[in-house]
Amino acid sequence: MTQNVDAILSLEGKVALVTGASSGLGAHFGRVLAAAGAQVVLAARRQEKLEALVDDIAAGGGRAIAVSMDVTDPDSVSGALQHIEASVGTIDILVNNAGVAASRYSLKVSEEDFDHVMNANLKGAWRVAQGVARSAVAAGRPCSIVNIASILGLRVGFGESIYAMSKAAVVQMTKALALELAGKQIRVNALAPGYFATELNSDYLYSEAGQAYLKDTPAGRMGDLDELTGPLLLLASDASTFINGAILPVDGGHLVKAL
Repeated sequence: MTQNVDAILSLEGKVALVTGASSGLGAHFGRVLAAAGAQVVLAARRQEKLEALVDDIAAGGGRAIAVSMDVTDPDSVSGALQHIEASVGTIDILVNNAGVAASRYSLKVSEEDFDHVMNANLKGAWRVAQGVARSAVAAGRPCSIVNIASILGLRVGFGESIYAMSKAAVVQMTKALALELAGKQIRVNALAPGYFATELNSDYLYSEAGQAYLKDTPAGRMGDLDELTGPLLLLASDASTFINGAILPVDGGHLVKAL
């Protein structure tokens, strides 16, 4: 029997956690999930920005709470997850978005640069995914984990060696978790965004060099945040109950650019 399209994309009755939700992609993801009906938990270190986003979502009729979380700190993550469970219940959807960048050429990368990026982008993402999955298994509930990778996890670029390595690891983490957790009603997929303006990259993307670079891509431009809405809802919702271990590029065809 054909399912109702609105119902299959609805997140009513679901609890959704978004990490790195204080700005950029994370803030957008929080708004999208709330608009789809989820009880959203916005997590990041910058509490004042989270509270402003909570108010913005509430003004639009959505439901959201703010939780302080530093994904590089095991105690912060475990404490936040316990607080979420006690406040709104077991997490049904995780958007594993928190991340940092350190744009350096390889020979100028320091030990501190390497640890900074890997601790947030890889170990932090693993830590949150593991904690959410453990809670879902304990509760006997299905769960959808959406990791935020990058096209730089699938292809490299100058000056982004550590970031690319971290996101390539997130791609493999996604596949490994999908394999191991499939039998426990947990799906693990990833979005691999191309170039979207965020705090991490907007200075470059709006520069003369950045604009020239974008014009040389198949789409000839950066993405608009709204162009991530459909892909996110696909992977977060019951529209993708038979999709597991997938890496979905959202890049305007950047990955198929001719060499």
